[in-house]
Parts: sequence; structure tokens; C-alpha cells
Amino acid sequence: MSHPVDVHVGKRIRHRRWMNGTTQQQLAEAVGIKFQQIQKYETGMNRVSASRLWDIAHALNVDVSFFYEGLESEGAPAQASDMPSDILADKEALELLRSYYAIPETQRRRLFELARVLSDAA
Repeated sequence: MSHPVDVHVGKRIRHRRWMNGTTQQQLAEAVGIKFQQIQKYETGMNRVSASRLWDIAHALNVDVSFFYEGLESEGAPAQASDMPSDILADKEALELLRSYYAIPETQRRRLFELARVLSDAA
């Protein structure tokens, strides 16, 4: 059985890789492993060693701490009550994020404010 932290880290790897538009094959080549190993990391089937996570973070242009964001102190992923339990596995949510960051910053800020107003009104 996979540890919840390993699953969370794997989801964050997949999320960042997808946001960058990087394939599993490209990431694997960048860190010197087979793409099947990336698949195992992303599902939490295999744990990512500290040195490998360092290499993955470098290849994906993030700090290592990025992969641990959203974890509570006892190791269970944080859950918001009105959010799906696995937002990073939702392809629609990831596509929305990718599209959002493709918008120029000034327009993106306006869209963000609009979304905030609409969510407060709901």
C-alpha cells in the first residue's frame, strides 16, 4: 500500500509536469531514468528518493518544497470541504489552470477577481 505522502508527491510531480507541457518521456530523459519509473512515481507506487526528487525539481523548474505543498503536519493531504478530494487528478481542473496561466497577467488578474466575486456571491 502506498504512503499518502508518496501519493501526494507523485500527484504534484504529475501536476507540474503537465503544467509545463512536459511528457513523461521528456522528464525521464532529463533525470536519466525510464519513463515507466516516472509513471510509478506519479501514482505513488514507488517512492522518490531525495536525490531523484532534487533532479525532478530542477528539470521542472521548481523548488523541492513545491512537491510537499498542501500536506498537513501529520502527513495526510490537506482537504478543503468544497473541493474534490483529488483536484490534481481532474483533467478539467488542470486544463483550466494551464489556460489560466496562458492569459496575459493583467487580464489574468481581472479574471481572478471576477472568479472571487462570483464565488463569494454563490
